[in-house]
Amino acid sequence: MLTVRGTDRTSARPVPEGTRLIPEEAGLIPEEAGLTALAGREALRAEEQRRLSPEVAAAITAAGFPRHFVPDRWGGAAGQFGPLVTGVAEVAETCGSAAWCAALFAAHGRLAAYLPAEGQREVWERGPGARIAAAVVPPQGRAVAADGGWRLDGEWRPASGVDHADWVLLASWTPGGADREHRIFAVPRSELSVLDTWHTSGLRGTGSNTVVADGVRVPAHRSFTLDALLRPLPGAARCHTVPFPMVAALVFAAPLLGIARSALRTWTGERAAVASPHPATATVLSGASARIHTAGLLLDGAATRADHGEITPLAVAENRRDATTAAALCREAVDDLFRTSGSRAQSPDHPVQRAWRDATAAAGHGTLDPDAAARAYAAAVLSPEPGGPR
Repeated sequence: MLTVRGTDRTSARPVPEGTRLIPEEAGLIPEEAGLTALAGREALRAEEQRRLSPEVAAAITAAGFPRHFVPDRWGGAAGQFGPLVTGVAEVAETCGSAAWCAALFAAHGRLAAYLPAEGQREVWERGPGARIAAAVVPPQGRAVAADGGWRLDGEWRPASGVDHADWVLLASWTPGGADREHRIFAVPRSELSVLDTWHTSGLRGTGSNTVVADGVRVPAHRSFTLDALLRPLPGAARCHTVPFPMVAALVFAAPLLGIARSALRTWTGERAAVASPHPATATVLSGASARIHTAGLLLDGAATRADHGEITPLAVAENRRDATTAAALCREAVDDLFRTSGSRAQSPDHPVQRAWRDATAAAGHGTLDPDAAARAYAAAVLSPEPGGPR
């Protein structure tokens, strides 16, 4: 079997039969691509403009995020979740919004791999680095069968990074009463319009605006159901055999880890410069650093389980438990750091306040709902199926 590395990733042509692409183990290279430094320099600009700059979006692509989960037959990395968590957290230490978009561009490439083969070819015909935005949960807008495919109308929100997207995944309920489907559609960004609705306190730079479709036609080969994400793709790489609920919260929690680390670094540096720090400094420092360290261990464990562990209902529930717990720990740590930062952090451009706003917004995402994760974990543990809590 012919084995190649790297060079075919720039081509949209399927890899010839009998050829195997080996994904680079590092997978993501934010430092080498200049992403971390650029995102840090552009962070305040991203907040002011409420979207990433074209330069940061290009650096996200150069670092490998959009192609990270793209199937190797299209030149993608078909990568692992461990490198994704590491790379996203690294970017988030300089800009939470850039990390959020990087994580989702990667995750949405994984979702697009569930399209029929012809749909995948259209999405990646210009290369595996196509940036894909999405609004897939909850289903929104309207979808009706038309001309052997579908017609989409309505609005979907939020769609992070949509200003720099090549494609958008949109989800709607299809007609059918009790037999309706939660169906996902791949639409070229050029066929949609965007409403400037993203006026938020945190993650301002993600540009998570509203997408509008007005009679957009989608062929059948650019659609799949949400249920498909619960089943492994036959003969696919490991990243495409992991069910969506096992990794969804992991992807959204990864930016929080870097955001919290950035806040801790800034807060610690400011305290180190004070001759007589407040008596509570030691308690806050110890507690926040312990929470952040624990969160990192939980996400590392969840990523390892997703990349190498046995896929069982309990393992899926454990990953949701650990990712949502990690997100909560990061948010709690940043809360304490902001609360004890004094008047200096009341400035909106202070790094700890920005981290606090970003962490609060990120932790509020529905995928990181700790109550839903707790119910799923309890159901798996108390199930009569073999296995037990760990």
